[in-house]
Amino acid sequence: MKARARVMVFVQVPQEQRAVLEEAYRQISESLKGTPGLLGNELLCSNAQPSSYVVLSEWDSMESFRDWEQGPVHRGRVVESLRQYTTGAAFYEVLAAY
Repeated sequence: MKARARVMVFVQVPQEQRAVLEEAYRQISESLKGTPGLLGNELLCSNAQPSSYVVLSEWDSMESFRDWEQGPVHRGRVVESLRQYTTGAAFYEVLAAY
């Protein structure tokens, strides 16, 4: 059985650009509907640091994420629209869930 995967992209956005980020996230999410293996995604904002965000996506497997990551949608609009704000990323496979 394939292990589900969670991908976190860490983002820092100045207060005056929060609406820009939130709109980019909305547009990207719309374009990702129907992406094979993508189970969902969320935009999280830190309560302690309002300029700190995490884009969290859940995939049916790390393989599905890697296939999408290497494809034209990710390499094009997705990367470019968030690149200026991205500070890092983390990739995890789900080993257990209760």
